Amino acid sequence: MIRQPFLFLQLTLVVLLSLVLMPGTAAANEITIRDAQLEQTEEGPRLSASYDFELPRVLEDALLRGIPLYFTSQVQISRPRWYWFDERAIRTSRTKRISYNLLTREFRVVTLGSLQQSFSTLDEALSMIRTPGRWLLAGPDSLKSGESYRVSLHMELDVAQLPKPFQVHALNSSDWRLSSDWMSFTFKVEEK
Repeated sequence: MIRQPFLFLQLTLVVLLSLVLMPGTAAANEITIRDAQLEQTEEGPRLSASYDFELPRVLEDALLRGIPLYFTSQVQISRPRWYWFDERAIRTSRTKRISYNLLTREFRVVTLGSLQQSFSTLDEALSMIRTPGRWLLAGPDSLKSGESYRVSLHMELDVAQLPKPFQVHALNSSDWRLSSDWMSFTFKVEEK
């Protein structure tokens, strides 16, 4: 009688260890924020960030068949207050679209609302999404001098912008989910 609970415990541990050590697809479908820095410039706060991810084979195939993919970065900057809820100073997002032109055999990365660039390889195009450059978040007076702020950053494959049949498929398939955890850090604006 004593052996049964012990045997059950051993089997449970073996199953849990095999699940943890078994290579899975979850790690391949994650975006990791490698580095993020905020700096206050004359134009306003600028964010520099770099991401690390690999495009799953299903997404690469869809891209090569002409389905554009949208990657959205979200930034929230808030000022902690001890007497009330945190003051939300900045909340913004930026979307980059990557597409493949079958006729010219070029990849195109478009920052919605501004920049557009063409690349001959997928790796070159993805590098534009992985290291997007300095992003002007708001105007020069959006952050108060001498104050400390909490900066939160997140990036994901925006399935809401996919064509409708792929949106339905993305809800049912983990291969179409690609996102990062929220990364937060503290930034203090230097006094003028």
